[in-house]
Amino acid sequence: MSETPTAVNPTVAAWSEADLGVDGTVLEVVRAPATVLSSVGAEVDPTDPATVRLAADLVATMRVSPGCVGLAAPQVGVGAKVFCVDVSEHPKTRDHHGTFVLCNAVVVSSSRNEKAREGCMSVPDLTGDVKRPSRIVVRGQVPGTGEEVEVVANAFEARALQHEIDHCEGLLFLDRVAGAHAIYQRKTYL
Repeated sequence: MSETPTAVNPTVAAWSEADLGVDGTVLEVVRAPATVLSSVGAEVDPTDPATVRLAADLVATMRVSPGCVGLAAPQVGVGAKVFCVDVSEHPKTRDHHGTFVLCNAVVVSSSRNEKAREGCMSVPDLTGDVKRPSRIVVRGQVPGTGEEVEVVANAFEARALQHEIDHCEGLLFLDRVAGAHAIYQRKTYL
């Protein structure tokens, strides 16, 4: 069965960190078992200057982190529902929206579960097999403007979005694996 290409949201695809109007600062990534990683993040005002600065910091930190395709606010020690994603350079990517940041994002629909290996900068020594929907619709807000957008994502981008939304909900990929048999030592370190 062939996969139908995703209709790319033009607002999200056209977004750039330059739209934030501030330069991001590279922040330290916190590691499990830091409490912030297991706490539900707070909803944010996407137009608040502190949220805009956080969005810029997340993108800057993601950009300097080898192999990183997404980063959520709890991973830099901030208990907020904000994350960035950019899967455009990853070899498993089929289609994508480029770099973008979402605030207060939720999955509004999903289908077609599949299992794949995941890793995380906050759990650098392990990877795990996680079953997730491979086609999702996510609703969130764009930092700066506060515009509400829907992103339809397939395959690897869908997985990355769910991984980051989980971080905002206080979950790690380890909370989603089927058991200890589905957790592995990372062979290549970040």
